[in-house]
Amino acid sequence: MREILRTNDPVELSWARAVLEGEDIAVLVFDANIAAMEGSISAFQRRVMVADDDAPRAAALLAGARAALAAGNEP
Repeated sequence: MREILRTNDPVELSWARAVLEGEDIAVLVFDANIAAMEGSISAFQRRVMVADDDAPRAAALLAGARAALAAGNEP
């Protein structure tokens, strides 16, 4: 497993999962249940993980989707 993204932002986590799962890349979010321990301070970042074989494609997909959003286009 390789880490593709690390963030506290639940919207970004959901977006990344949707982008990757939409391309049939299996996604695991590590540390998702830590929120029960930390309360609402969001001190611990969640990690989006994919299989080693999918990592290059997943990184490229997220980069392309970010570029499309920055340009005002739908990814």
